[in-house]
Amino acid sequence: MIDLGLVVARFLHYVASTTLAGAAFFPLYAYAGAEPETLGRWRRRVLLWSAVLALVSGLAWFVLAVANMSGGLADVVDPEIVGSVVRETGFGVVWTVRMFVATVLVAVTLLQVASRPSVSRDLVTSFLAAGLLASLAGAGHSQIEEGWEGLVHVAADAAHLLAAGAWLGGLAPLGFILLGYAGIRAGRAASDIDGVLMRFSGMGYAAVATLVGTGLVNSWLLVGSVSSLLHSAYGQILMAKLAFFAGMLALAAANRFWLVPALEASGRGGVGASDVWRSKLRTHVLSEQGLGLLVLLSVSVLGTIRPAIGQ
Repeated sequence: MIDLGLVVARFLHYVASTTLAGAAFFPLYAYAGAEPETLGRWRRRVLLWSAVLALVSGLAWFVLAVANMSGGLADVVDPEIVGSVVRETGFGVVWTVRMFVATVLVAVTLLQVASRPSVSRDLVTSFLAAGLLASLAGAGHSQIEEGWEGLVHVAADAAHLLAAGAWLGGLAPLGFILLGYAGIRAGRAASDIDGVLMRFSGMGYAAVATLVGTGLVNSWLLVGSVSSLLHSAYGQILMAKLAFFAGMLALAAANRFWLVPALEASGRGGVGASDVWRSKLRTHVLSEQGLGLLVLLSVSVLGTIRPAIGQ
């Protein structure tokens, strides 16, 4: 029961943290000018609820992790046990800092919803969201190595998380735009949507390259050999994760080299033709989001089992 709860808490925390980072990063690269106000209001609400979910799921993750370490949920109410985890384990120290950052993010995003945020405040949110997501590297399997291998693993894991946040989290505002809710079509030329798509694709190239490179480093450190990959539970779940990731890559490639060019060409032929291609693109983006959730679920399970290396 504790193990299942830990997987669920981890999954919700990964979803919240990646969405928070991706939504915070989105206006930094997606627009040639100012962010449309309709999208800005929606995005600020997403940031707030993602920050709240990150805080709540993070606290649940901590409670269940303590119960897993001590052997039962009853020990979670023992101040001595909880204090010992907080003070004497790397997980406890990292998690205390992370929950402080999550609390600050809730306050900052609540302030954003209540007032029109400045550019500097958006940068603060992006910095805090990046820190919350990247710091997950300090509480996972990257802690099993020591010395330079440990530093390389933490750095690779942090970069992997940030790239995943930029891509997976960025799909949420992109999908909102493609659903026609952002007010871009009504207030701006259709070419602005094409510009957003192209800039998202450019970011996606960098994110995918980072994910592949850091994923190879992490896999080498946690799996070690083809035999371990094929014959361990960890390796088999990792292969499922890679299959979901490959599906996302296939959809992203289809978007970039087929649907986006077709959408640009159809824009010169009338609104009706553009709507057909935009509908196909929406379906692909939603499918990417679905596969991304399966990737995060796989990661949530992998974090609760022993790495394949050495088995």
